Amino acid sequence: MKLRLSLAALAGLFLLTACPDKKKVETADAPAETPLPKAPVFNADSAYAFTAKQVSFGPRVPNSKAHVACGDYLVAKFKSWGLTVKEQPFQAMAFDGTMLRARNIIAQYQPQAARRVAIFAHWDTRPWADADKEHKNKPLDGASDGASGVAVALEMARVLAAQPDSMAPAVGVDFILFDAEDWGYDTGTQQELKNQLDGSGDSWCLGSQYWAKNLVPANYKAEYGVLLDMVGARAGKFSREEISRNNARQALDKIWNTAARLGYTDYFLFQDSPGITDDHVYTNQAGVPTVDIIDHLPNNPEQYFPNYHHATTDNMAIIDRNTLKAVGQTVTQALYIN
Repeated sequence: MKLRLSLAALAGLFLLTACPDKKKVETADAPAETPLPKAPVFNADSAYAFTAKQVSFGPRVPNSKAHVACGDYLVAKFKSWGLTVKEQPFQAMAFDGTMLRARNIIAQYQPQAARRVAIFAHWDTRPWADADKEHKNKPLDGASDGASGVAVALEMARVLAAQPDSMAPAVGVDFILFDAEDWGYDTGTQQELKNQLDGSGDSWCLGSQYWAKNLVPANYKAEYGVLLDMVGARAGKFSREEISRNNARQALDKIWNTAARLGYTDYFLFQDSPGITDDHVYTNQAGVPTVDIIDHLPNNPEQYFPNYHHATTDNMAIIDRNTLKAVGQTVTQALYIN
């Protein structure tokens, strides 16, 4: 998809292990750790169903009927839960010269709240499985790469909207779904093609680039953002990515330490990983300190992404409720920690 290793990462893939930033002092006189605030239960079955529903439309490639139908579905779901929904239509030229008709979707929970947190994901799919050795030109379902992040956002929105006022978090939450993220030029798999955007801009993340230059809501501010990308595959692994560490360290520490306290250290690794180009590059540039939660292969300098990345195997067969639960419950719980 859009993801590329940063120049620093290309210079050398050094993964540094570390321990949780908050350690319990092992002494007899140490005070008990403060219990986590009560937070709603994230329903993994519901998130799985939201993933499957998106996949059922077919590949959500811009300019396609499936893309339009899925976008309409997402807008309708957010509205059905009482969120304030805005659509941001735009056109952008892809690297191959195709003009894309796209839209970002912004749904606000507690829009009146002054303090805000952004949950980002992309809802489109890549037009081709160009990393697939046998089916390079076939479309892909994008079950993890796209649908899973959106599904976690949908379930968070559903759960939050169902809470009584006494259980509402002290922040408003903006669910911002970017379009046209995955129609980018991959130097490793598409050497035979010409990148018509070369020298004039990044061919990936077209929706977040547009949003960052045309903020919706206007003058948007948030305490931090979380980008959910490839968060549904079985045995997913999430490390502390370089751009996230450099731009949103406080939010990153909150999320990883929350995951540890919830028992999800098999998923959220206290390990540093190289920077990648993803939507968080542009949300950080827009002034929202953003953490990228993205599945990758730890300790593998030869291959950053799992085998399903940009392949036809990115389908419902790899989606696991346990991974969805680990991510969804962690990010939901973090909203309740001041």
